[in-house]
Amino acid sequence: MNTIVHTADDAGVAEAARLLRAGEVVAIPTETVYGLAANALDGQAVKKIFAAKGRPQDNPLISHVASMEMLADVWAEVTPQAQALARAFWPGPLTIILPRAARVADEVCAGLPTASVRWPSHPAAQRIIRAAGVPLAAPSANLSGSPSPTTARDVLADMDGRIPLVIDGGACGVGVESTVVTLAGDAPELLRPGYITKEQLEQVLCCEVRLSDAVLHQLKEGERAASPGMKYKHYAPKAQVVIVKGALSEYTAYVNAHLADGVFALCFEGEEAGLRCPCVTFGRAQDEASQARALFSALRELDARGAKAAYARCPRESGVALAVYNRLLRAAAFRVVQV
Repeated sequence: MNTIVHTADDAGVAEAARLLRAGEVVAIPTETVYGLAANALDGQAVKKIFAAKGRPQDNPLISHVASMEMLADVWAEVTPQAQALARAFWPGPLTIILPRAARVADEVCAGLPTASVRWPSHPAAQRIIRAAGVPLAAPSANLSGSPSPTTARDVLADMDGRIPLVIDGGACGVGVESTVVTLAGDAPELLRPGYITKEQLEQVLCCEVRLSDAVLHQLKEGERAASPGMKYKHYAPKAQVVIVKGALSEYTAYVNAHLADGVFALCFEGEEAGLRCPCVTFGRAQDEASQARALFSALRELDARGAKAAYARCPRESGVALAVYNRLLRAAAFRVVQV
């Protein structure tokens, strides 16, 4: 297959919509990461997403809408809590889970009785969804398990020859996937942290939002993923990543004591001094949003530079940094060292 890259102009949007209505898969920009989109109401089209990514079909997908009216295709009901969150955070990087409608394809929901939905804020994503006229199922546009793409170039590195079209909408502004909260249980629960924080959700809902155990720990044996991004290993470069918890001086000493061919430090900007190995940075220590924007590009850079192992600085475990830590945990397959 010949993969075309097109800008997000009127012609690009029209071609993307044409392919999506014809049951094809198109990579589109969003504010979080690039998504691999297909008609969420067409099971055969959705199967092409799994084929292109090499993704297990027991992993549910997020449907993307561009109006509240589109929700009727995906959810059985829009509850008051969902309405409150939509008013506060949509369009934006928040995914909400509720009981599914009959019309959404079974393949999108991976056999679950619920459906995940968000309304992206990226202008090109909104234009493409509206032009296609249907909700779009769209996981990250990368090979399954590898770091998510935040530029069209990243998408092409994984998807060249696998899909017909990539729409280039520039670099993603957020850089990590959306926050996922389920409202389908007895209380709201945060399944995947993102740019919208637990504290922000609680402020809008006026109640506690539980933090799923799977945010910081592996799924239990036999437990099904209720949301994307809950698998054991995800977002991973080819290099073996190890998270090192501790102060900068302790981190530096630990990395320097484990030098070997192909060892890299994955640290914050300005922390390279004292490290006696190649360094790749992901944002600034006191700027959580910069960490989120830079993380996946940094993981891809490790591969580009031939890293065999990378010792990563540990972000905080709250706010936006919780999303960065969650992604690093899965990139590291939960390898964490306390120093």
